[in-house]
Amino acid sequence: MKGFEHLEAELKEMKEQGTFRKLTLIESEQGSKVQINGKEVIQLSSNNYLGLTSHPRLTKAALEAVEAYGAGTGSVRTIAGTFTMHDELERKLAVFKHTEAALVFQSGFTTNQGVLSAILSPEDVVISDELNHASIIDGIRLTKAKRRVYKHVDMADLETALQETQSFRKRLIVTDGVFSMDGNIAPLPQIVELAEQYDAIVMVDDAHASGVLGQNGRGTVNHFGLDGRVHIQVGTLSKAIGVLGGYVAGPRVLIDYLIHKGRPFLFSTSHPPAVTAACIAAIDILLEEPELIEKLWDNTRFFKDGLQQLGFDTGKSETPVTPVIVGETALAHQFSDKLLAYGVLALGITFPTVAKDAARVRTIVTAQHSREELQQALDVFAKAGRELGIID
Repeated sequence: MKGFEHLEAELKEMKEQGTFRKLTLIESEQGSKVQINGKEVIQLSSNNYLGLTSHPRLTKAALEAVEAYGAGTGSVRTIAGTFTMHDELERKLAVFKHTEAALVFQSGFTTNQGVLSAILSPEDVVISDELNHASIIDGIRLTKAKRRVYKHVDMADLETALQETQSFRKRLIVTDGVFSMDGNIAPLPQIVELAEQYDAIVMVDDAHASGVLGQNGRGTVNHFGLDGRVHIQVGTLSKAIGVLGGYVAGPRVLIDYLIHKGRPFLFSTSHPPAVTAACIAAIDILLEEPELIEKLWDNTRFFKDGLQQLGFDTGKSETPVTPVIVGETALAHQFSDKLLAYGVLALGITFPTVAKDAARVRTIVTAQHSREELQQALDVFAKAGRELGIID
């Protein structure tokens, strides 16, 4: 069809540079191993931290909800789409996060967009870590607030930004709790101390920390003992929780305001019964089966140590998100392809998701992986890495 020649030209350039990628088609349930093109491979690219995507309690809750309430809700939350189960999920989330209230959005991405676009005005300024997730960046773009980006986890630069923005009505500091490409943890204690010193609000996106850090997986705020000192907590229901959606937890006044002003919440149909019921079951599992988180961290330490002993550059990772940094875009994709050929799914991450000279294969271990599977994966990484000259 005529009219898309400029897109065709850009795609051609991507193919010539080796950056064009097709979607990976998985033919099985999400687990420590998945099937691709009829072949079973070890999965190291999913966000299924605790293996809850196929947990029997979640699937049972989802099936029962469909039988009782149907496949969908038929409305947005503010008209006729709020079932009692939606209220139950939000109450459970608020208790879990030690906040007054919580509100569920359709995804973590729309949560950040909905919160930032609703609460900020031209009288305010948002101060954002330079490596924050794309959903935070896009949420900021939707506001008319002034913007100030501080150097990644640089507290001196953050303090300078706070000093330079004292004339605004409100200063909002926003940061990832765990940074999704590097696996490092934000220095929340220092951020909170600076916010209290300069009368600023703190917003933390705990997408990769929920279910991973803190007591029973409550996230980075709880991990650092900062319950009650962080104003806004955002999380996801699609990573460690294993289902779909996002949520914001905080004071009741914030949640009441977002119900009336959060555009993704206002103009999107509510989560179907199967999703909502499965999310409720997942929170119960976090509270009742803490051994899953313990297994996740045991596996993380084993795999991370193994990669480092082989000589791979794992950057600043402190969490189950462990990058293997190789530098060049084409090399990262070649590495990923070779890993898959040898039986490990670990996808390359390249520009613009990361800097042009910091392409990588990002790995995420889960509680489902056996020690034997992880050792097998390490052997594959060693073989592919040596063949490509990434390690000696």
